[in-house]
Amino acid sequence: MRFLRRPKVLDTALVIVISMPGVLGLIFMIERGETGDVPRLAHYLVGAVLLLARRRRPVLTAALVTTLDVAGHALRLITVADVPAVIALYSVGRHTAGRVTALTSLAAYAAYALAGEVFQPGKGNWVGYLFFVATTVGVGQLVRLRAELDERGRREAADAAVREERRRIARELHDIVAHHITVITALVGGARATLPAEQEVTRDALKSAEQTAREAMTEMRRLLDVLRADDVLRDGELLGAAGTGPDAATGVGAERLPALVDEARSAGLSTSLTVTGTPVALPAPVDLAVYRIVQEALTNTRKHAAGARAGVRLAYEQEAVEVEVVDDGRATGSGAPGFGLGGMAERVALCGGRLTTGPHPGGGFRVHARIPLETL
Repeated sequence: MRFLRRPKVLDTALVIVISMPGVLGLIFMIERGETGDVPRLAHYLVGAVLLLARRRRPVLTAALVTTLDVAGHALRLITVADVPAVIALYSVGRHTAGRVTALTSLAAYAAYALAGEVFQPGKGNWVGYLFFVATTVGVGQLVRLRAELDERGRREAADAAVREERRRIARELHDIVAHHITVITALVGGARATLPAEQEVTRDALKSAEQTAREAMTEMRRLLDVLRADDVLRDGELLGAAGTGPDAATGVGAERLPALVDEARSAGLSTSLTVTGTPVALPAPVDLAVYRIVQEALTNTRKHAAGARAGVRLAYEQEAVEVEVVDDGRATGSGAPGFGLGGMAERVALCGGRLTTGPHPGGGFRVHARIPLETL
């Protein structure tokens, strides 16, 4: 059924169906030696074949069929518009809109009316052709409008389902994740308050953990606000590319990389940051992608390469921005992407960039992304 619903298949089937009477009539006439109606049948079959392009080139198809019918009037092959003309003008209404439809309809009517008055004068064919063109094109327009309304309804239903799912996720995050982060913050703060004064190193570690938990809670609240927003979708597309969508609401970007590196150092990961080039304001999706790539890479280093050192490099170029995170820990696999690496790849791909991950030739693991700026 999916194959049969393809436009090319439908158009071919239509041409075959409407051509069948002409082909059979032509065969019977040739067998009987009757050639009087052969030109008329040939005219009909040529018009039917022209309909193969009615969906892709409706205006051109209507122009060719109309020209063919005018020639048919001149040669006395037809006296009224034939079936191919009906389908061709219907296709104009079905697959065009606005000024194109109006001008094409007017031109077709003028051609038919002029041909009727010149080759069949005195019969008032211009009135019949006015009704013919207006009806066929009008029916096509009605079908097109109904299809557009149906598509809009389906799109609005899909958007409503997406918004409802976002609200459900927001509720789950608030009730589960946000609650646990709050509990962790309270427990760490309580443990830090009960430490003796001489345990300064432990106190600093707990203070860093408490600060990280509070920042995570702040980002969680921003994320919940984004998930609950009903206007983050327009025509099924995220508005992040304009810098006003959900990504822009997270409040993190390349400017916060120094703070992120400081947090990594506080957590025990020796980290350095190098920035080259002239810093420029990055589009919101790119800005967020740069931050999240570094954040995820440093998190992976802490999890999978304890005791390693990491280096972060951010390079501003004229047409692109590059971000690279390299650690010197021992590689523990082939670097096949999991959820974190997969998320990085998705972010970079949405920005039109390229991400490479894997073991570093000098040892350790390397994450490198290059994101063009001219495409945004």
